[in-house]
Amino acid sequence: MNNESCLQWFCRVAFWEGVSTVILFGIAMPLKYLADMPAAVTYVGWVHGLLFMLYVGFLALAAVKLGWAIKRVAIFFVASLVPLAPFFVERSLRREAAAA
Repeated sequence: MNNESCLQWFCRVAFWEGVSTVILFGIAMPLKYLADMPAAVTYVGWVHGLLFMLYVGFLALAAVKLGWAIKRVAIFFVASLVPLAPFFVERSLRREAAAA
């Protein structure tokens, strides 16, 4: 995997991890607590967990391949824990890639 494709994959995963967070908090959790449908959180939560692990994995891969500073890696990791922040990570990386 070259540097460009690594960055592209990380951007894709960051985007979908953000989408899964929105679906989990905006749809699945209300369905669980307001409509007594706990399966919604079970399945969406599983997908979100998988995407979170992919996010962290691609973050580590990108950090090594692209030589990112530990501060940047830490910021991107914290962004994975904050709802909607992965969208900002994805957008900033796409701008950076377009400028390069």
